[in-house]
Order: sequence, then C-alpha cells, then structure tokens
Amino acid sequence: MLLLIVLVVAAYAIGSVASAVIVCRALGIADPREVGSGNPGATNVLRHGGKKAAIVTLLGDAGKGVLPVVAGHLLGFAPPALTAIGAAAFVGHLFPIFYGFKGGKGVATFVGVNFALDWRIGAAFAVLWLLVALVTRYSSLAALLATALTPVVAWYFAHPAAAVALYAAMGALIFWRHQRNIRDLLAGREKKIGEKSPA
Repeated sequence: MLLLIVLVVAAYAIGSVASAVIVCRALGIADPREVGSGNPGATNVLRHGGKKAAIVTLLGDAGKGVLPVVAGHLLGFAPPALTAIGAAAFVGHLFPIFYGFKGGKGVATFVGVNFALDWRIGAAFAVLWLLVALVTRYSSLAALLATALTPVVAWYFAHPAAAVALYAAMGALIFWRHQRNIRDLLAGREKKIGEKSPA
C-alpha cells in the first residue's frame, strides 16, 4: 500500500509538469496560457506555435500518462491500482501543483493513460477521435465523443468495475473542463482544427 501511495503521488507530480509551457518557452513561443484559449494544451499551441511545437506538446502530455502506469505495470500492480495511478497523472495535468493548480483539459494525458492501461482502449479512442475529427474538423467534439465512449470500451474489454468507474470519473472531468467548448460548439463558434485564433 505504501508503494502504491508513493507511485500515486509521483504520478501526480509528473502530471503537473506542463509540457506546453516548457515546449513554448524552449522554442521562444508565446506562453499558451496567455494567448488564444489560454489552455496549455496541444490544440492551443498548434494555433499559435505551429505543428512542431504542438506535436512535441502532445507527446509530452501523453507521456505523462504513460510513464507512471508503465512503472506500475513493472511493479506488478493490478488493473484498479494501475488506473488509480493513471488517474493521478491525469489530475496532475488538470490541477498542477507547479502552476497554481491551473492546468490543461487533460485529453492527451487521458489518451496516454488509456494506451498504457490497455492498448485496445487507447486505439479505440484514437480511431474514434480521428474519424470524428476528419468528418467535423472539431478537435473538441472528437475528444468529447471518444471520451464518453471510453468507459464503455473498458467495460467491453472486461476491466474491473473500479477501473471503469475511474475512467468515467476522468471523463466527467474532461467534460467539465470543456464547458466553454461545448457552449461554443452549440453556438457555432468553436474553431476548427488548424483555424488560427485572432492575434
């Protein structure tokens, strides 16, 4: 139990590292928290810093979800504990201790957690996101639909009820952090993928 607590705390700390802030600072790009939507995530970085910065940010955010769960796998933890470890990294991204508890929306880290826990769940998320994004060109809508179906996919692949519940809880947090996007989608104001924000 002590080892699990240590790993959960470490996962939260890893999740609290803002990839977007670090990448933009390293490349001399405006702090994503101060431009556009103000969200320190890959989509906002894409609009203001370009594809290279966005890809590195995406990989960094996803990696925060992968690393702690892989460590848990190596230490022999069971699926519910592994999901808790992944959830801790995810919460760290949303509420980072290093940035005044003001973080991103969590989608990339959630995807990283999905792949690390069960590649089939991660692949299902990625395929659904890609299909919806290609059809609608809305990253937020694609993320929300894929997120909503993740607990169902986890249940389908016979994950324990506690793990499925944690997937649902993370999904609820993603929807909560996307309130503005949901309002903009309903009002027809949401920006599409690749669409630049006003300077």
